Amino acid sequence: MKKLILSTLLASTLVLTACEAAESEVTPETDEEATQEDVSGEEVSTETDDEMSDEETEELEENTDEESDEDSEVVEAPEYLYEVSDNFAYINVLDGKEANKKVALLTYDDAPDKHAVEIAHVLAEKDAPAIFFVNGMYLESDEGKDMLKEIHEMGFTIGNHSHTHPSLPSLSEEKQKEEILKTSDLVEEIIGVRPRFFRAPFGQNTDYSKEVVKEDGMALMNWTYGYDWEADYQNAEALADIMTNTNLLVSGSNLLMHDREWTKEATPAIIDGLREKDYELLDPELIQSGESESEEMSHD
Repeated sequence: MKKLILSTLLASTLVLTACEAAESEVTPETDEEATQEDVSGEEVSTETDDEMSDEETEELEENTDEESDEDSEVVEAPEYLYEVSDNFAYINVLDGKEANKKVALLTYDDAPDKHAVEIAHVLAEKDAPAIFFVNGMYLESDEGKDMLKEIHEMGFTIGNHSHTHPSLPSLSEEKQKEEILKTSDLVEEIIGVRPRFFRAPFGQNTDYSKEVVKEDGMALMNWTYGYDWEADYQNAEALADIMTNTNLLVSGSNLLMHDREWTKEATPAIIDGLREKDYELLDPELIQSGESESEEMSHD
């Protein structure tokens, strides 16, 4: 009986020893291999972030090429067809250019004081281009900045009319320069572009102010005629009549007006009256400025 018990114990011990040996021959599962299966037992992709399919690589290359093309795009300069006359009073067709000579240019000074934005809306409704010559003193307030932005965003050209509207000949050269450049700097700060045209208050230029204007890339511009500051024409009907029927109206006329209520009210009739006489209202962006002249010289 004792021999039977000992035999049974010996057999059990041999079986247990064999099982332990068999288990020790199985390679344990590593952490890396454990990640190959999700909780459902399905295989998980081991593709790294650096590995992409051919399709994804192709798409990335195409996008990169498009961005490179956009970065390399060169903005072409506009083709100028007109220039300011030597006496700064008229607009002439550039030599060698084919363009309509029977044009009239609308301009509004002393903006944006009170009525410039309303005038801009009237012009826009009539599809009539114009230049708004601004005084820097009106651009120092948030309201003035917003008005300038609105006028510019409507597509109108912005010109420089000095900072405080002084008589330039009465100022020192230092003050003249400040009056001109301070306004150009403000305009650029607000709308992102500098003015291309300068109109001196009262049309009073000096040799020095002409130099400053030229160096800043602007063209000088006075005017052919204007009436809205005269007492007899401070009402819409009279102003519209004189602006469209004066014998001073000729091809290339530069019409001077101001940021005034009666001028705003007269503007629709002025536009209609000029068009009835077959005048094309000139887009100021077709007029060559001092900057374009200096650029052409630098390319020669």
